[in-house]
Amino acid sequence: MGRGKIEIKRIENANSRQVTFSKRRAGLLKKAHELSVLCDAEVAVIVFSKSGKLFEFSSSGMKKTLSRYGNYQSSSDSKVENLQEDCTEMDLLKDEISKLQEKHLQLQGKGLNTLSFKELQNLEQQLYHALISVRERKEQLLTVQLEESRLKEQRAELENETLRRQVQELRNFLPAFTHYVPSYIKCFAIDPKNAILNHGCLEDSNCSLQKTDSDTTLQLGLPGEAHDRRKNEGDRESPSSESVTTNTTRATADRISLV
Repeated sequence: MGRGKIEIKRIENANSRQVTFSKRRAGLLKKAHELSVLCDAEVAVIVFSKSGKLFEFSSSGMKKTLSRYGNYQSSSDSKVENLQEDCTEMDLLKDEISKLQEKHLQLQGKGLNTLSFKELQNLEQQLYHALISVRERKEQLLTVQLEESRLKEQRAELENETLRRQVQELRNFLPAFTHYVPSYIKCFAIDPKNAILNHGCLEDSNCSLQKTDSDTTLQLGLPGEAHDRRKNEGDRESPSSESVTTNTTRATADRISLV
């Protein structure tokens, strides 16, 4: 049969109470020792009997355990006090935030039903002074922007003046053209009577166009320069050059007939 449950209450019989105390005390100290050994815990047990006799057990010294307990108790008390202070400060901050939110709504023109006439006058004065400050700040910003725009305009004018001077210097350095001169190649016509047959010139290696002063010339370059060159060459020609041209033409014709 199993043991029945014992009702937990004070034992009236003194002898039974003393026997139960001795047994339970020994079991408690044994369990404390087992707990400290098995779980590597710091355990301390203090027991006073009804007569005032002390019974104790400590796994690492009673004084050390009690000092550690005292430090922990003081730190826990300080934590509790700090927590209470934090809660109080938090409540104050919440009240202040609610007041600021209400004031912000009033500055926006909302929640004015709870204000008195004097409070409304104070609010009006605050708004008036705030409006003056906003206008002053706005004027300052506009003045700064205007000054910056003037500086930019002056810089642009200086840059434009510098560019005008550079363009004027380039115009003075380059020659001025009075008329447009096209760039092309012009061939002047020759007189067929004084023409040289290319066939004879090809057979005769000594035949050269430089030795003949015929009118067949290919002028490269500008038309004005070619015309002036042709004119100068015509002025330098003499009767002797014409006779040489005629003799050369005749010799060429004789060579062609022999062939």
